[in-house]
This record gives sequence, structure tokens and C-alpha cells, in this order.
Amino acid sequence: MQFYARVYRAQSEVVVAACDRSVHGKTFEEGNLVLRVTKEFYGSELVGEDEISSLLARATIANLVGEDIIAHAIKIGIIEPQNVLKVEGVPHAQMVRM
Repeated sequence: MQFYARVYRAQSEVVVAACDRSVHGKTFEEGNLVLRVTKEFYGSELVGEDEISSLLARATIANLVGEDIIAHAIKIGIIEPQNVLKVEGVPHAQMVRM
């Protein structure tokens, strides 16, 4: 399985934005919520499960969108299922390490 991922570094923070291929470049709306999965933010580089696991292990902040990336993040223990939001049926979660 592959995901789009982009890493941002600012001071001591490592931000990982990752999404499923199926949601890349799309916008989802539900009520007042708008979730834009832009190519500019989530990047254009595809990474596999091992690489995304490594990136997320080093992340201080993560922004994740899609069924597969959320399932993977739950499997590796960085996201709790009860903290996943859905916008138009698409799962979205954020993680912050302090």
C-alpha cells in the first residue's frame, strides 16, 4: 500500500501530512466542515507502509486523511479510533506529541 506524504520541519517540530491515494486532490464537505486534501499540502511523493511508519514515528504532529492511512496509524498505535473524525464519510485524524 502507498500513501502520499509530505514532511515539514519548523524549529523542533516535524509535521507529517499523509493521505490515501483515493482522496488526494479532493475536497469533502459536511455541514460546516470542509476538508481539502490538496496536493500542495499532502505532497506528490508516494511512500510505502515501512516509510510512512518511520516518518510517523519521528513526527511531532501528523495530519492524516483516508481509510487506509488511518487504519495504519491505528495499527502502529499513534491514533486512537475514538479520535477519528469523518467528513463526508472520509476519516481524518490529527496527532500531536508533547
